[in-house]
Amino acid sequence: MIQQFRSINPLNIILLIFIAFLLRIGVFINLPQETAFEFSDLFSRLLLNIPQKNNISPLSNLLFSLLILIVQALIFNRIINAYSLLGKQTFLPALLYLTTGSLLSPFLVLSPTLICNFLILIMIERFLSIYKKQQVSSVMYDLGMIVASGTILYFPFISMLPLIWISLVIFRPFNWREWMSVIVGFMTIFFFLAVYYFWNDSLVQFYQIWIPLASKFPTNFNINFYDSFVLIPVAIILILGFFHIQKNFFRSVVHLRKSFQLLFFMFILALASFYLKSTLVLYHFLLCVPSVAALMAYYFLHANRRWLYESLYFLLIGSIVYLQFF
Repeated sequence: MIQQFRSINPLNIILLIFIAFLLRIGVFINLPQETAFEFSDLFSRLLLNIPQKNNISPLSNLLFSLLILIVQALIFNRIINAYSLLGKQTFLPALLYLTTGSLLSPFLVLSPTLICNFLILIMIERFLSIYKKQQVSSVMYDLGMIVASGTILYFPFISMLPLIWISLVIFRPFNWREWMSVIVGFMTIFFFLAVYYFWNDSLVQFYQIWIPLASKFPTNFNINFYDSFVLIPVAIILILGFFHIQKNFFRSVVHLRKSFQLLFFMFILALASFYLKSTLVLYHFLLCVPSVAALMAYYFLHANRRWLYESLYFLLIGSIVYLQFF
């Protein structure tokens, strides 16, 4: 399977769709009676009435989330290949994005983090584009607006704000205008949102948006013990990928090294920002999918022992499907 996706082939798109359904076969067979559609934060901030019950069926929910994930995987694959992040044109980023985006059951339904991953993909492309540009103030302004928009959808997305400044440290010499453009872009969205609240005489609710910044570390960890088993092959692949990229790190072009450094910080910020919610929701970790998928794709592209990398991938998808039934 991995060998097939190592090269660009139109057949891979059909295989990708087949694997996407395979990774959800247990959920489709044992269809849940209802699925959560948690966009209450967004709707409450925009002063809209929140329906008490979901108006979307569980099957439609699963199919919509599947379609979104496939589209994101193809976009992610295009970005990685366009900037030669793996050193070779390949279809592995799409495969690994789809696989890591299907690890846990909460990943399989519509969620604010699934939508926010579109914004993360846009951010990754903008980050990779600033390396050789003369002026990037407008790009930084756009990135600030993107983070603000994602924060409205899902508040922990605000953790991506320091990532923009980290990208400037990694890719650019210091320029105070570029750093300030981030703040201006971020505040532009919330300025218009504050005006909207002011017109509706609801500025108190606008202030409540920022309450999670002072929230305590969450103590309610509702995690299925058996779900952690699927993380074992993921951890093995990531460790092997880390050693592979370390071995080739100083032989790689500067842009590639800087890009993986940025993806590492993206992973850390996305992972740590779960504390901005009072209770841990597993779909939060969908924000880690792009950075994890990039490192996994790097390993599978540069690994030499076919029996090992093919076995690891089949172990990964096997554990995902097995846990859906048991």
